[in-house]
Amino acid sequence: MVFDRVAVPVAVCDVYGAVQLANPAMAAECGTTPGRLRGRDVLELFRPQEATQVERIAEALRLRHRSRYQVSVCWRSPDGTERYGELTADPVSDTVQETPALLVMLRVLGEREPSPEAPPTRVTPMEARILALLAGGATTARAARETDLTVDGVNYHLRRLSTRWNATNRTELVSRAYALGVLATGVWPPAPAPLRQRP
Repeated sequence: MVFDRVAVPVAVCDVYGAVQLANPAMAAECGTTPGRLRGRDVLELFRPQEATQVERIAEALRLRHRSRYQVSVCWRSPDGTERYGELTADPVSDTVQETPALLVMLRVLGEREPSPEAPPTRVTPMEARILALLAGGATTARAARETDLTVDGVNYHLRRLSTRWNATNRTELVSRAYALGVLATGVWPPAPAPLRQRP
């Protein structure tokens, strides 16, 4: 099929933006196969940068205007890179009376450098309690007794925190907890910071 051989990412959507058919180039931008895009909302796959653009297009389609519509979009490629570009939608149908389908083409304009992300600061009350116990010098066994967990349960929470914050040891975990505002400063014994003070 010629549609499949087109190098430009192309999809056919219903008037509401649900993908009915997509070529391999469009599917590759989403890291999937054409069949798996069927039924997906094209504006969830490619996020509009301005909501007003979408509202104007929706209104024009309701009034059966047959113009070419363009939407500035951004999306995350399969390798995690943030990309940006433009979706062009052309209403197509055999007759003017028919509800048109939308022939949607994607033009990739570029990529954004990934911004260094700060480690997420949200922790569960149990994680905050374990961090406070460690900051006060508790062993894993004591933290387990104080929290009614097993030693394995405490280690499970510590492994999750280490992964989330990219910490290599417990000292670094406690340091990050203070730096991120998870633990209250200036109090002894160490305690979780009140929720309202956390970033």
